[in-house]
Amino acid sequence: MALKINSLGGYIHEYQKSVNTPEKFWAEIADNFYWRKKWDKVVEWNFEEPRVEWFKNAKLNITENIFERNLFTHADKPAIIWEPNDPNEAHITLTYKELYEKVCQFANVLKGKGIEKGDRVIIYMPMVPEAAIAMLACARVGAVHSIVFAGFSSSALADRIEDCKAKMVITSDGNFRGTKKIPVKAVVDEALEAKSSIENVIVLQRTKQDVTMTAGRDTWWHEACEGVSTENKAEEMDSEDMLFILYTSGSTGKPKGVVHTCGGYMVYTAYTFQNVFHYNPGDIYWCTADVGWITGHSYIVYGPLVSGATSMMFEGVPTFPDAGRFWEVVAKHKVNQFYTAPTAIRALQAYGLDPVTKHDLSSLKVLGSVGEPINEEAWHWYHTHIGKGKCPIVDTWWQTETGGILISPLPGITPTKPSYATLPLPGVQPVIVDSEGKELKGNSVEGNLCIKFPWPSMIRTTYGDHERCRTTYFSTYPGMYFTGDGVKRDEDGYYRILGRVDDVINVSGHRMGTAEVENAINEHPLVIESAVVGYPHDIKGQGIYAYVIADMSASETDTEEELAKEIILTVSKIIGPIAKPDKVQIVSGLPKTRSGKIMRRILRKVAEGDISNLGDTSTLLNPEIVDELIAKAGLA
Repeated sequence: MALKINSLGGYIHEYQKSVNTPEKFWAEIADNFYWRKKWDKVVEWNFEEPRVEWFKNAKLNITENIFERNLFTHADKPAIIWEPNDPNEAHITLTYKELYEKVCQFANVLKGKGIEKGDRVIIYMPMVPEAAIAMLACARVGAVHSIVFAGFSSSALADRIEDCKAKMVITSDGNFRGTKKIPVKAVVDEALEAKSSIENVIVLQRTKQDVTMTAGRDTWWHEACEGVSTENKAEEMDSEDMLFILYTSGSTGKPKGVVHTCGGYMVYTAYTFQNVFHYNPGDIYWCTADVGWITGHSYIVYGPLVSGATSMMFEGVPTFPDAGRFWEVVAKHKVNQFYTAPTAIRALQAYGLDPVTKHDLSSLKVLGSVGEPINEEAWHWYHTHIGKGKCPIVDTWWQTETGGILISPLPGITPTKPSYATLPLPGVQPVIVDSEGKELKGNSVEGNLCIKFPWPSMIRTTYGDHERCRTTYFSTYPGMYFTGDGVKRDEDGYYRILGRVDDVINVSGHRMGTAEVENAINEHPLVIESAVVGYPHDIKGQGIYAYVIADMSASETDTEEELAKEIILTVSKIIGPIAKPDKVQIVSGLPKTRSGKIMRRILRKVAEGDISNLGDTSTLLNPEIVDELIAKAGLA
């Protein structure tokens, strides 16, 4: 497919074309894919309802664009290279033909278990090839997959099953993570203890640990596949049929199911994959994300495989068996494009250069960063020591809701600037607005980031609650998609993302709604009220700082330190370890306005250790509480 931009002039030309004649621009790109029936109209939209439809009335199946379209030329080419947690275990390579047969076979398994077009299927699995096979098999039969990160707790899993009324869970016995063997099936069992819509559970044998198998409900993956045909005809889907639901944390406690559809998502992820990573036939591309996040969906599975690329999947962690594991894998497989998170870069930077210098990284051509803005120090370390000064860094900005990368350098084309996502990709029309919604034109401006025109992979709705989609993304600034991020456009017109302006914390590139964490803290019997804010964290980017009002008199034994530990455990149990607070401060009250609103600005300042400018506290109902917060934080 000739979708790649090869020069700065080419980028400017394509970008202008995409803004001036968007329908013509996207139609030409979409022509590179296989459609059973072409579209009647390229795009129909309004941001008031909101309603967005791309490639209207077109028919396709995304897996036919991965397999049937690529098999003529790519049958024996590696589709997925899987590197296990333990470097002594053999890696697995699946060619396009082998992956095709496994996907078709598992699609037949799903149909045999009564899964039909439109049914929801939960995937709760470690980073193994079968996770990708399960996703693609769902897409093949027209079922809607919803992947839940296998580090989430049983109650977080149960909430998601309940919200989408899933019929099946696909899981594994356990998960290897560094030196640990994590129970996975046991979490599923706990999630299904209450009455549930789940009819079948398919369990992959990975760790061979003992698990409970419920008769009539649970089946081993290998037994389910035994003797099943590898021939399967893909279900015909409308361009706007649901492809998947991915739950993301919001500013209310209830997770929201972001819905992505078939046609536009396919076109946009493949187009951005090829341009942002400059993938060439024969390259080995590695994204270190988990398939449980949007990065794994768009840039491990769909974008690369639709493009006929070789995509690596990694089961392990960057520091096992030592801090050189990423670099050992790069050298072993001669990786050309490497895409990871600033959190991982900062964590590895802390180990010094010894783990880096012993590995040959000369195969690398492009380095990528995702999940949060990368700080300058980590950018320079990555560029100098991993890229040896010769690999452009693509610092990509996008979200679960955007489906694909929106702002990013093009490698070797866009001059880069540390910590800047640089320029929008063709088809993306960013707008910076002030708090009143007035557009700030020209350069050297700072405000809130909105997008004024639809792009093919954008969110269509929040599952089962379209009004929530409207109020969250389209009501703040009418006629625009509001990203929730602050942004600066510098004198060169480059964009620098400044982080969230709403009540969402970005922990290691994963967005956590403060309300969701607060709800979990409030489940502890001694907690009366809590407030959570983000604060700068050397490794994670942002840490979680919790202020908690507790009834200490109700417990004779609890010290504040013991209570803080219990609260951290409560959050781990309810949401998962990823959301546990880094600091818990037990307080007698929270700074509130006379209308009862918590003044989070003060909480953030104290959490950051910056009390030089707390602003006017005279409007508070209880101004004296500020001194207590400062003293308890050790800042007095």
